Amino acid sequence: MTALKRWSLLLFCLFSVAPAAVAVSCPVLHSAPSQADTAFLHANYDQAAALYGKILEQKPNDPGTVAALSRVLLRQQNYKDARELVTKAESAHPHNAMLEAAQGAVELRAGKPWKAITTVKAAWDDNPCEPQVHMVWAQINRLLSNYATQKSEIDVAHQLSPDDPDIRGEWIGTLPVAERIDELKAYLSQPNGDDAEDRDHDQKYLEHLEQRVSAPHKSCHLASPVAQTEIPFVYLMEDANRIRAFGLDVKINDKSSRLEIDTGAGGIYVSHAVAQRANLKPLYRSQSEGIGDHGPQSGYVSYADSIRIGGLEFRDCLVYVSDRRNILDSDGLVGMDVFSDFLIGLDYPMRKLTLAPLPPRPGEENNNAPSLNTDQAEGAQASSAVASQGSSSKASSTAPPLRHNRYVAPEMKSYALFYRNGHDILLPTQLNGKSVRLFMVDTGAFATTISPEAAREITKVHSDSSATVRGISGKVEKVYTGNKVVAQFAGIRQEIDDIYAFDTSRLSKDAGMEISGFLGFTTLQVLTIHIDYRDGLVKFDYTRDRGYNHF
Repeated sequence: MTALKRWSLLLFCLFSVAPAAVAVSCPVLHSAPSQADTAFLHANYDQAAALYGKILEQKPNDPGTVAALSRVLLRQQNYKDARELVTKAESAHPHNAMLEAAQGAVELRAGKPWKAITTVKAAWDDNPCEPQVHMVWAQINRLLSNYATQKSEIDVAHQLSPDDPDIRGEWIGTLPVAERIDELKAYLSQPNGDDAEDRDHDQKYLEHLEQRVSAPHKSCHLASPVAQTEIPFVYLMEDANRIRAFGLDVKINDKSSRLEIDTGAGGIYVSHAVAQRANLKPLYRSQSEGIGDHGPQSGYVSYADSIRIGGLEFRDCLVYVSDRRNILDSDGLVGMDVFSDFLIGLDYPMRKLTLAPLPPRPGEENNNAPSLNTDQAEGAQASSAVASQGSSSKASSTAPPLRHNRYVAPEMKSYALFYRNGHDILLPTQLNGKSVRLFMVDTGAFATTISPEAAREITKVHSDSSATVRGISGKVEKVYTGNKVVAQFAGIRQEIDDIYAFDTSRLSKDAGMEISGFLGFTTLQVLTIHIDYRDGLVKFDYTRDRGYNHF
């Protein structure tokens, strides 16, 4: 058995074991904020860090102060100093659940959720009454597609510490829409530790929710009685002889477009030209952001009366529109998460998309009509900090969605487990047989790429002024190349020469986790990718060429 297979087996065991529910009576925590706490709540992170530091001069390694300071450092995207701070305090206070929970939060931000699982389970054993233990365990279970456990854990955390702004923000995201609106308004009416950018995201999310409530009749649904189908890919060409990417023919309000297949995007995102042809009227303004150094791109949200993809027709579905005439030289993008009610097959060798029914959960009849899940803000995770625990796209304004935990059907035992972060498919990827980092499966990325930080751990990195990398947010200004990298993920091994590298810190901040690279088109174009978004499962069928091996 290879080292990575043993590691994958351990990962499966960690995913499969959850702490038992709290069976003890725990006190509810209420406390007046200190001067340092107040600085943090007003997003004065530098001042808060200095004030917490002064307290630690008087009380070295104090667990409460260390946990508070580590939270500030994580808001500053400084997980390395946070890790050092907490690790030092844990040496002085072993088996302290507050510090262990803080360490789990640091490990999540560092992109090591498999480590956070072990850490938080230990914290649970040491003190199940520590609110942050339940908070971090809820976040982990969301990533593991255990939405029922996520909900119960954040409820416990909120019961134990209702004044904690981070816990409150996570809890708000799990509420029915009408309640969420009221709680989010209250949350935004006072300092809560969010910086201006996060508050702006939350305000836009609130506007999105209010629009949904104002048009409750708009519910994306399948109009044609088709549960299983095959849809041919279309070629998106770089020039007359080279294929740049693959896409799908999509009719929006009976107007034709070709949208690029993009597992790194969420929902349906079209150009201004497509929106004009399809007569898509603005509901409200929005912004979209991705790879590139030119910041968020403006646009708006609209409803499409009809969306036809192959033999499927969906009605009353959200579409995101860019103000630009084209998007990366195409009509737009179709994120595969829109088909999350199906078992998805991206068959690159045969150039087709297959959609099949998901296996019913035990005791559940497989008679639910699938929909097209086009609402980016209501996936497994929205981009907003508060909306990050957003409920199903079918959530009504009066009742919470039905939540389930991951189900691995017998016929899907060969699938690998992935961390689902909204529309993102995140896979632990071993690099050169050494470090393990989180990579995003991104069919819309032109090639497999890596962050300079991750690359420097395993290979030499050089500046490359001739390389060009572009995304939704424009051109990447600084691009590097690294020497040979061997990437191993979900049973696939690929050798990559002269890998491109660029900064992923912006994407990592938005995800709340370190994203160390992208498994892109050059890696995926000879594979068949089977995706179960509902349960966080993926399988790759491989072709024995282009440096690929199965192990």
